Amino acid sequence: MTHSTSNNGLVMMSESDMDTIKHDVIVIGAGIIGISIALKLQAEGRQVLVLDRKGVAAETSSGNAGVFAFADVIPLATPGIMRKAPKWLIDPLGPLSIRPAYALKILPWMLRFWRASWKDKYQTALAAQASLMDLSKAALERQIDAVNGEAMIRREGQLQLYEGQAEFNESLAGWQTRQAHGVVYEFLLTPEAIADIQPGIDPRFTHAAYTPEWKNVCDPAQWTQHLANEFEKRGGKIAIASIHSIDLKDDSVNLKSDSADYEANQVVLCAGAWSKTLAQSIGDSLPLDTERGYNTTLPARAFDLKTHLTFSNHGFVVTKIGEGVRIGGAVELGGLTLKPHYQRADVLLNKAAEFLPGLNIEGGRQWMGFRPSMPDSLPVISYASQSKRVVYAFGHGHLGLTQSAGTAELVAELINEQPSSIPMNAYCAQRFHTLHNKHSQ
Repeated sequence: MTHSTSNNGLVMMSESDMDTIKHDVIVIGAGIIGISIALKLQAEGRQVLVLDRKGVAAETSSGNAGVFAFADVIPLATPGIMRKAPKWLIDPLGPLSIRPAYALKILPWMLRFWRASWKDKYQTALAAQASLMDLSKAALERQIDAVNGEAMIRREGQLQLYEGQAEFNESLAGWQTRQAHGVVYEFLLTPEAIADIQPGIDPRFTHAAYTPEWKNVCDPAQWTQHLANEFEKRGGKIAIASIHSIDLKDDSVNLKSDSADYEANQVVLCAGAWSKTLAQSIGDSLPLDTERGYNTTLPARAFDLKTHLTFSNHGFVVTKIGEGVRIGGAVELGGLTLKPHYQRADVLLNKAAEFLPGLNIEGGRQWMGFRPSMPDSLPVISYASQSKRVVYAFGHGHLGLTQSAGTAELVAELINEQPSSIPMNAYCAQRFHTLHNKHSQ
């Protein structure tokens, strides 16, 4: 038996150790969704192997904002959003942009996004998002207890900031919607009231909403690694493998990689933005694309941050990561292959310096990640169309960390064919009605 040590310190099992037996459950993807699922299945007595092409938290789960954003129940595709979209889209450095080289390819996704903003679809998505948030909020506390993780959680609230009365007034309907779904908040109506919670914000931000129950993790990569360590301590296995196809058999599922094949009774596909082609290999053509997010992480003492800051009308957040500060956000629809456009990170950093005059922006580290995004803002959490042996769990957009523990519980119910904790139709792969039989193409 051979082993290798990954960059993150895990002892990774080699492919030759793994491909000679039929596994109970294989999880494809070692991001926060995959590791959470593996840990939950393990706790319910299942034997789990996790496969990932790079390792634990090696992609989007490593560099996100570290936010458990349970207050963000409102889908991105809201009624009237398309009236605002053209203004954003023509600004290549704005909060929502489309790379010109990707414009034609993203058009079908944008049409579905537009349809999702209609009142009927929006109401369905809002109810489903709120339901998943409620479950995930409770599931996170169960997960924290299960892995002794409280020391890694920051319970410091969030300020959502507005420039002037008019901008604040535009936000009120959204806050009423959040209140209807159980979100606790307090309005702050002067710069002085804001400064009582977070000093150092430019007084142009005259209004804010403070959500005291908001939580962050100290570092998203370290949190995922902590969960992975617990999974391995309890007998779980993690291996490096780049899976390129799934093959359904009568009594098993076969996975093919460049150097080995794997066989399992059941498979969970949670490879984030890379899930699309694997789902296609078993007949499900799903409108999964990427929200490319950019950020800059500043070193310790860059700013004395007391709480998470959201500048929603500018499309970015300021958050603690370890002893440093991370400034990031915005949405760039550009797929997986175009080169990063790091000027977007520079724009966010410069705005943060303008809004937080005491911020030291020297010594930052830039990053880009691929948020796996569905046009209706809801993940796919369901059986594959052609077999209950394969369960999907991807497409969480910018809410992957937030919904990871809840998704893990729902997937465990699907794998074990148990009644679901919440209604599941809204997350079903079949909601897009684009099933294709690969043998007929």
